[in-house]
Formats: sequence, structure tokens, C-alpha cells
Amino acid sequence: MSIFGDGLDKAVQSAFTRPAPKSAGAQMRYLVRQLKGTRAVAALLAVSQRQVERYVAGTAKRPRPDLAARLEAEVKARWQPQIRAKARQQAATTTGIVLDTRARLGYTAPIGSTDQDRVRHLTVALPPQHAARLLDAQDQGAGDEQLRRIAAEALKEVYFQDGGRRAGSLEEVRFTDIQHLEFGL
Repeated sequence: MSIFGDGLDKAVQSAFTRPAPKSAGAQMRYLVRQLKGTRAVAALLAVSQRQVERYVAGTAKRPRPDLAARLEAEVKARWQPQIRAKARQQAATTTGIVLDTRARLGYTAPIGSTDQDRVRHLTVALPPQHAARLLDAQDQGAGDEQLRRIAAEALKEVYFQDGGRRAGSLEEVRFTDIQHLEFGL
């Protein structure tokens, strides 16, 4: 499970203008339209083509829990691509992204400062350049560790250094033991 990737996806999904299909039949019909055939959907979901046809026809209604999870994930990944792209573009250029987290945060600083890690609950509005870095890294397939480092750098600049107004000698921010993480557009 990817905490950062899932959080960014959920934030983008909040921009959807219509809800995604809920029933298994509607989800299958949507995927069949998107992938232009039952064979492609069957290969994607690792089920038989005949099973996909049953869901499309309405004779099968309740998928196994693992199939239901895969089906929902594939539909949400393809739902409203233009709205998704517009929301990502707007976050990366004008509005930025809000990071709400409860995690252990600390930093590396010169001797004499209180740099001990402690659990903090932060809600920080990250400017568009940091949102763009996060979203671009996610698009390029960055893992959770790389996304965590990018978020830590953003917190260093925005929260700890306040845009360059304080803590100029701060070297590195440690962002660990994440208990809660949520993004908002």
C-alpha cells in the first residue's frame, strides 16, 4: 500500500464532478467501453471473458471481494480523465495542495538547536511548485520513499523555514512514523 500515492489519488478524485459507477455490472460495462471489448477487460482483471460477459448482461451481480477491489480500482483509475488532468494541472500551477499529516518530524541543524524528533499534527498549504514536484514524481512512478522525501523538502521550506524567513541553517527534515496523511486540492 502506498500512503503518498493513494493520498494523492484520493485528492484528485475529490475533484470528480460525477460519482463513479458503483455496481459490478455498471463498472464492467464502463471498462468494456473504455477498453473496447470483453477480452481486454478479462485479461486486465484476470477472469474469464465469459465471466465479464455475465456481469455485462446482468446475470452475475456480486463479485468476489478481491475481484470487486480490482474492479473498483481500475474504474477509478480511468474515471473522468479530463477532470483528473485539469485538477492536477490547477494544483501544479495555481492553487497548490494541502498536506494534513500526523507524523514524527525532526530536522538536522547546527549544534545548540532543539532538533529532537517529535510527533506533530500539521496542516500545511504547499505552494504550486511543491505540488507539481509531488504530482510529477507520482506520474513518473516514484515510490513512497521518494514521495516522502519530496514532501519532507516541501515541509522544510514551507513550515520550518517559512519561505526563507527563519531557520536558514536547517539542513534536512526527517518525516517518519506517519500515523495520518491526507492531501487536499
